[in-house]
Amino acid sequence: MISIDAIAVEFGGTALFSDVSFSINENDKIALMGKNGAGKSTLLKIIAGASKPSRGKVSSPKNYVISYLPQHLLTEDDCTVMEEASKAFASIFKMKSEIEAINEELTVRTDYESDAYMKLIEKVSELSEKFYSIEEINYEAEVEKILMGLGFVRSDFSRPTSEFSGGWRMRIELAKILLQKPDLILLDEPTNHMDIESIQWLEEFLISQAKAVVVISHDRAFVDNITTRTIEVTMGRIYDYKAKYSHYLELRKDRRAHQQKAYDEQQKMIADNQEFIDRFKGTYSKTLQVQSRVKMLEKLVPIEVDEVDTAALKLKFPPSPRSGQYPVIVNELSKSYGDHVVFNNANLVIERGQKVAFVGKNGEGKSTMVKAIMNEIDFEGSMELGHNAQIGYFAQNQASLLDGDLTIFETIDRIAVGDIRNRIKDLLGAFMFGGDISTKKVKVLSGGEKTRLAMIKLLLEPVNVLILDEPTNHLDMKTKDIIKDALKDFDGTLILVSHDRDFLDGLATKVFEFGEKRVKEHFEDISGFLKMKKMESMRDLENAKS
Repeated sequence: MISIDAIAVEFGGTALFSDVSFSINENDKIALMGKNGAGKSTLLKIIAGASKPSRGKVSSPKNYVISYLPQHLLTEDDCTVMEEASKAFASIFKMKSEIEAINEELTVRTDYESDAYMKLIEKVSELSEKFYSIEEINYEAEVEKILMGLGFVRSDFSRPTSEFSGGWRMRIELAKILLQKPDLILLDEPTNHMDIESIQWLEEFLISQAKAVVVISHDRAFVDNITTRTIEVTMGRIYDYKAKYSHYLELRKDRRAHQQKAYDEQQKMIADNQEFIDRFKGTYSKTLQVQSRVKMLEKLVPIEVDEVDTAALKLKFPPSPRSGQYPVIVNELSKSYGDHVVFNNANLVIERGQKVAFVGKNGEGKSTMVKAIMNEIDFEGSMELGHNAQIGYFAQNQASLLDGDLTIFETIDRIAVGDIRNRIKDLLGAFMFGGDISTKKVKVLSGGEKTRLAMIKLLLEPVNVLILDEPTNHLDMKTKDIIKDALKDFDGTLILVSHDRDFLDGLATKVFEFGEKRVKEHFEDISGFLKMKKMESMRDLENAKS
């Protein structure tokens, strides 16, 4: 068990949180929730030992192993994928080398009666007992199993890690953590750069093989599937619920309703007493009563209501100009990069008003198909856009196209039309750009902030075909819900490239699966598709056994 005792974090006199205490028990699966800026990542770093609190301490048993996966990695090296992942066993390999070195030394020394010789005997005995107590493992096979589960293929194992994107390097770090089999795994947004199949594999691993886990994630389905306890960080304190995320939302709603009732009652009591004080403060016969009530109000501890979301913002798209019956028609389309075939003879027809999802492992051609539709790359075969198809496109580089010299408010003010013009501040607040932040220049924003701003900009433009490539990676759950509701009501055609199952659920009604150099059409929503895929996997498993 690990104990977090009276942790406090202060920056320049301002408390991020204070007197936070809780325990993490063996096999706990905890979701750490709260709005952006509440201190979730800071708390995770403190538990990991990567940061120190202003006050308080973290205690854990001797030899307790904590592994931490941060949101952003800054690692650079010249190892291959296999070599880097195998570093998970570095301490075991070091122990083995040390035992061999001591045994070699003992064979050549002749001072059998000396203290130094006896100390070497004791040391090698202690190391050997520890080493041989470790379960015998085929290390290379373990590394291969984990890497392939996380989406790598065998040909990747010998490639330098420098050839991989940040998202894939994150998976290598995750592989090292899973291979170490620590007592506690701390994960900060682990699914941002993972495809649906890899996320499902990670879920099953964490549920069946991991010990204690604490995770920060905006992927609602992932959190709901793996956790059984939710700790909310809010207004400098925590609330600990023995419940998974979806149940926690109901309990939090009840808690805030009780807080609101108590707050309202206290405000009425304060108003009644203040009225009495104001009315009788000059009346001699009421002096003692007035003084008593003044003292009572001075000592009163005000009731706070935890961050109630009062912005019931509903984002509505402008009406879509009418397009032809089939806005996108792809026929026998093929794309290769040198000898690497992405897909062959792909066919897809998307009807006006359809909402479809492109899914599949990373690198199987989802974004490539989007680029072909946008005519950004050369390809073989044909791609036609229907009559009057007006496309709004959100790509991963969308943020770089913003005007850096404009403020956040000016960026949106220039394109907003209709009723939303009167609610730009509410809209920006819902996307975490409230208050003075809206006056910041775009050029000083982080990559994630620019992505969110580009998303708002796109969602306000009148189009009839929306293509969104991984739109939710930098969005919290509240913002995703706002966008999802708006997309449900969008009367145009929608193409979504996403690994976020909760976001796709109830939104996409058809799935195009990318894999094995082809594109396969499924006439199910994302839930039906995932159920079918698990059945296929079971059949494959049974076939492999027979």
